[in-house]
Amino acid sequence: MLLLASSAQTVRRSLDAESAATLVHAFVTSRVDYCNTILAGASKSITDKLQRVMNAAARVVSDTRKYDRGLTNLLHDELHWLDVPKRVQYKLCSTVHRCLQHKAPQYMKDCCIHTSDIARWQHLWSAGCRQLLVLRHRRSMFRRRAFFVAGPMAWNSLD
Repeated sequence: MLLLASSAQTVRRSLDAESAATLVHAFVTSRVDYCNTILAGASKSITDKLQRVMNAAARVVSDTRKYDRGLTNLLHDELHWLDVPKRVQYKLCSTVHRCLQHKAPQYMKDCCIHTSDIARWQHLWSAGCRQLLVLRHRRSMFRRRAFFVAGPMAWNSLD
């Protein structure tokens, strides 16, 4: 990581801001976003590692040093990047939205069922709020992170 940061600063000095932003988007943010829904429910230690990569990429784009203040404001206000856990939730919710709009494969649409569509649950409060059915997942960590559990839970957590 240290080698990456030092070589990134060297590359940054020889590139203009637009080229640096293009390279960061091509090689860093696209890799973080690729299949990041598997990070649903991941531990903080894992998401923190990816957040450090995103912070280093932001410093390359903005030409700031490691201990400069205001990196969070730079990430959110100027670059319009979300933190890694929020990126994961956004990706999950957008995938669920595609499922609800019937623009996803059938096996994914089968995971997103409204509680109002189930006859015996139509009288529940969650049926009126258009909540999704969260299937039982026992105590298995991997099962809790699967899309059929993590997707509806993320969707139901939206206000």
